[in-house]
Amino acid sequence: MPLSPTVKKILLASTVLGIVAAAVWLLPRSSSPNPRYLTEAVERGALTQTVSANGTLNPVTLVSVGSQVSGIVKSLHADFNDHVTAGQVLLELDPALVQAQAQQSAASVASARASLDLAQANEARIRSLYAQEYASRQELETAVQALKAARAQLTLTEAQAARDRTNLGYTQIRSPVSGVVVSRQIDVGQTVAASFQAPVLFQIAQDLSKMQINSSFAEADIGNIRAGQPASFTVDAFPGRQFKGLVRQVRLNPTTQQNVVTYNVVIDVDNPDSLLLPGMTAYVGVVTAEKTEVLKVPNAALRFRPEGAERANRKNGAQKKGLPVQPGTLRGSVYVLDAEKLKQIPLLVGASDGKFSVVVEGELKAGDAVVVEDTQPDKSAKSNASAPPIRLQ
Repeated sequence: MPLSPTVKKILLASTVLGIVAAAVWLLPRSSSPNPRYLTEAVERGALTQTVSANGTLNPVTLVSVGSQVSGIVKSLHADFNDHVTAGQVLLELDPALVQAQAQQSAASVASARASLDLAQANEARIRSLYAQEYASRQELETAVQALKAARAQLTLTEAQAARDRTNLGYTQIRSPVSGVVVSRQIDVGQTVAASFQAPVLFQIAQDLSKMQINSSFAEADIGNIRAGQPASFTVDAFPGRQFKGLVRQVRLNPTTQQNVVTYNVVIDVDNPDSLLLPGMTAYVGVVTAEKTEVLKVPNAALRFRPEGAERANRKNGAQKKGLPVQPGTLRGSVYVLDAEKLKQIPLLVGASDGKFSVVVEGELKAGDAVVVEDTQPDKSAKSNASAPPIRLQ
């Protein structure tokens, strides 16, 4: 009895499904889409190592203007953000008291001159009488001494008068440099007291087109920083924009806070557009090493340790010694898959940019796949400790 067309179609479809199922079953197990170990390729290319810190933008030259004399502020001639020139009057103090002192000193000078004239006339008269033997030698010596004292008194009063005239001039506070007023700490009617220490009335930035960053770098990083190294930084005022600088000085004076030692690194910055303002916080990165066409291994591979490796090392004895450490390098190791088994490869690594490290010595080449993660870790085993950061010494 012949089969109907419908039955033929059902039989054909069943046969095709059976063939597909058999092919899938016979595929190698290694084609599983979820391998246990994740790998990354070793690359060859450029690498830049930087060290980072925070700092504050400051003018290169910031002049604090004070007062030599005390008094009440009579008038102001400069304010915040004003451009001033050297010698320009910034404020005036009430000169009444100082002017009265200057007038008193001038009167003292006139009195001293009158006393000097009298002493000169008396000395001349006694000298004439002494020549005629009408005056004793003692009287002559007394007249000479009085003349010298009168001259000294005149010199003293003239000096005091000059001092008071100078103080009168100081009631006008003038700018010592040309620049921009960045701070004013005085108002009209306020009393300036300069008895023990000159008060700061204004702060003037001499040139805001040239600024500097005073940054604090940890002692672990300071050994890699040298004058002349390039630096880059960002500020919160301009997110996404990067500015350039140059290390000018590593200051030798350390700062210790809570047992943390830092050093001040001064970075020169050009500010032609005056976008950067004094006091801004700068997030600085100093380039300490630049490498081109080097072999780079992912840092994740250097941190990877297979589960049970430490227990096996303790059971079998100490780990095998790695490559001898050279100046500016650290000893490390990575793992590669060899016939689906992990194989450890010792390395010497140098500069690092946080993601990759330079391979100084070791049996790796560009394109080798190194293990960075175990997707099926042993739940009972402790988590792997991270390797220390890589720094080029």
